[in-house]
Amino acid sequence: MNRILGIELRRSAALGAALLIAVAGAIVLHATPGRWSAGWMALAMRQREYLAVLSPLAMAAGAWQSYREHRAKTGELFATAPRPRPQRIVPILLATALAVLVAYLVTLLAAAPRIADTARYLPPAAFVVVAVGLIAMIASVWLGLAVGRLLPALATAPALAVLGFALLILAPHALADDGVAAAFSPALGMSMFSDYDTVGARVSIAQALWMAAVAVAAVVLLAVHNRKFALTALAPLAIGATATTLVVPTGHAYDRSTLDPVAQELVCTHDTPRVCVSRAHEGLLSEVTPKARHALKLLSRTALVQAHEDTSTLFPPTSPSPRADTALMTITVDKRGHLAHPGRFEPTLLTGVFTGPPSCGDNRDFTVATAAAYWLLDREPTAGSDGLEFDDPDAVKLWKKLRALPRAEAEARVTAVQQAAQKCQDTTNLLTRGAR
Repeated sequence: MNRILGIELRRSAALGAALLIAVAGAIVLHATPGRWSAGWMALAMRQREYLAVLSPLAMAAGAWQSYREHRAKTGELFATAPRPRPQRIVPILLATALAVLVAYLVTLLAAAPRIADTARYLPPAAFVVVAVGLIAMIASVWLGLAVGRLLPALATAPALAVLGFALLILAPHALADDGVAAAFSPALGMSMFSDYDTVGARVSIAQALWMAAVAVAAVVLLAVHNRKFALTALAPLAIGATATTLVVPTGHAYDRSTLDPVAQELVCTHDTPRVCVSRAHEGLLSEVTPKARHALKLLSRTALVQAHEDTSTLFPPTSPSPRADTALMTITVDKRGHLAHPGRFEPTLLTGVFTGPPSCGDNRDFTVATAAAYWLLDREPTAGSDGLEFDDPDAVKLWKKLRALPRAEAEARVTAVQQAAQKCQDTTNLLTRGAR
């Protein structure tokens, strides 16, 4: 069998298809590193999202292979051998499946070195996400083989690629239920709203069931000798669709953003002052620690003695319980998996301390907070890659007024801002009127 498979790989378009898919996958991933550099789960989900490109290419490759066999009259040659058709199609099924499997994994491995030195957390769900992607690629190339056999024309492969892309992008939006749409489109539902997102187990099972059903239907189409029996391929599709809709969460039970609680768990330094980051960002702890400790040193007149990553999320809404002795810090990952804008880290942390928790709502005064933060840093508030994201002339004015005060008075006012912000009290006039 190995010899037959080797011959099939050499004579077919499998190797060329694998190269095309691997190159295309590597290009789209490397063109958007900021979307998956947060870790292994992000990479696995983004690659799944790009099935909207890779799956149509696999379908086109399968259709092209069938067209080549039709043009070379390979079917007539094999018909002279005393072997049933199902046995004759096994080598090409294995060859094409192996080609797309290798291409998909090569795409993944080509992107891995970019984040290998910082990505520490590898959840089991990431392997499931990749496995579903592999099943989808096999189903796609086998479906292309089947369609190419039914319509052996030169235009079939490019037409199938365009149609497959359009269906994967547009068809799911025609379904009213997001859960059902995600189940029938393996590229859908992979958008990440935070670095702690994952894919629910029921969604992955439903997607795997549907892709497996498509693969079986494609094999049936290839195996039947008479085209009049092609409708028998509807049976596995019907069974797969039924099983999929029974498994996938629908309606209010489906959540487009599912969080991994383990990814949100804190990993801390062993020595003090304690600095903690989420398990998803564990590889950044060494980069964050010296900056966070320097910020805590500047806050020595306050009750803050440790710094934790702010693991708040918008979808679904979650936030850590506020603690009077803990400063929350926001961690953003750059395109290479390292801390983004390291020069902005301390100003952002300190500004967050002086604005108070998000639950304060309208009582949060960012101008006052910015002036207080930059006074501690002994730097003028500036716009740019290592400063503010926008100009705040009022913050600069307040900062200059603080600089003009005696240091003891300025420290008292800054401390008063932190204490008021912690209690969600108004801080608007504390820097100009002093502590009250």
